[in-house]
Amino acid sequence: MSQSTDIERIVSTALYFLPVRARVPLKFGPETMTSVTCARACVRVADGRGRVAAGWGETPLSVQWVWPGQVPYETRHETLKRFCTVLAEAWARFDGRGHPLEIGHDFQEQVLPGLVKDFNSRPGPAAEPMPWLAALVCCSVFDLALHDAFGRLHQRPVYSLYGAEFVSRDLGEFLSAAGDAAVTFHGKHPADFLVKQPPSRLRAWHLVGGLDPLGPEELTGNEPDDGYPVLLVDWIRRDGLTCLKVKLRGNDAAWDYQRLVKVGAIAVANGVEWLTADFNCTVSEPGYVNEILDRLRDEQPRFYGMLLYVEQPFPYDLERHRIDAHSVAARKPLFLDESAHDWHLVRLGRELGWTGVALKTCKTQTGALLSCCWAKAHGMTLMVQDLSNPMLAQIPHALLAAHVGTIMGIETNGMQFYPAASMPEAAIHPGLYRRRDGRIDLSTVTGPGFGYREAEIHRELPAPAAEFFS
Repeated sequence: MSQSTDIERIVSTALYFLPVRARVPLKFGPETMTSVTCARACVRVADGRGRVAAGWGETPLSVQWVWPGQVPYETRHETLKRFCTVLAEAWARFDGRGHPLEIGHDFQEQVLPGLVKDFNSRPGPAAEPMPWLAALVCCSVFDLALHDAFGRLHQRPVYSLYGAEFVSRDLGEFLSAAGDAAVTFHGKHPADFLVKQPPSRLRAWHLVGGLDPLGPEELTGNEPDDGYPVLLVDWIRRDGLTCLKVKLRGNDAAWDYQRLVKVGAIAVANGVEWLTADFNCTVSEPGYVNEILDRLRDEQPRFYGMLLYVEQPFPYDLERHRIDAHSVAARKPLFLDESAHDWHLVRLGRELGWTGVALKTCKTQTGALLSCCWAKAHGMTLMVQDLSNPMLAQIPHALLAAHVGTIMGIETNGMQFYPAASMPEAAIHPGLYRRRDGRIDLSTVTGPGFGYREAEIHRELPAPAAEFFS
């Protein structure tokens, strides 16, 4: 059944690449990020009355996170950019109609798998296939732009458009409940699972990277002298931080334990209230995590009490690595991140013992909303995690956290690694790109779509890397 509010067709797509250099490195498991390319898309849509609107989406193509491996960085980087171009054409040619949630779901179910298979079958410089997670991240910029365009078409904020008035299909046509749950999705829509009065301020989680110096004795002399903090204590004091996410190695238990103790000591001395531990998919046995947690509980009970949850210790290919996680979750809430590609994998994670889900807009707005609904219906806790989002990418990221209802605030760290990249956006949305009193402020995000207010942002875009018309 169609609605008079539906998108009738996609008119065109345009793709841009914006290079960004980090002021300090960020370690992802075994790899380190020193620069990133942000993909930005513009998608123009038309409705049945001939009205046309253009929407925007953006995400960092974080190579080390979406495609860890032995293939040279630049090979992976260029492969992702090439796939973005493939997607730009595919979205422009896609004969999708309806609400963005419906169109986005149909594209990911009907088109994206074939595109990935065909792309990976072609001869290329990469010695291994591009992972599904990488494909999702590339796809997300167009999916985000589609949702933004729909809001602009109706001159309403995106999150006011997820009820039955605008979405023809109910959630029962997208989601299936777990066999052991008395849950039904029939007659329900995403709006039923979203926060009715979203907060305008969110508690901000700071990322303590594996290479971040914790004290003066760890400084090498190569740190940037650019007016931004370098040491953790300076970040805490400047931004009023109360929440720290600690990146761990996952293959060096002594280092991981000591890192938690060192950060915990700095946290307690400076008024920080909460910690989380992120193992970044590098652990293969639950016992590794359990031993660290048990030792922390016995030797440093205050730090253990401050640990709000544990994030993604095990390999992200959940179907291939079906590790029973119940013993870890019995100690602390255990959150899927890299593994949570979609609600199907959230369901599998729940079966294996995971208790929470970290949502990301970089896995598509459509996928994040569907995973949110499935997880909430099954009593799982939510968080919204960062991909070090700068520029426009920060805005849908923050809005998602405000509207889904998280365990505590939002992870937001783009301002740690490349604050200068977002200066044009920060002139319009200062509270989103600088943490104050330990929080970010969304009050300037207003207007239709995602409320970017990009017409007021003085950013000159490069020529499109690709442009396609239906």
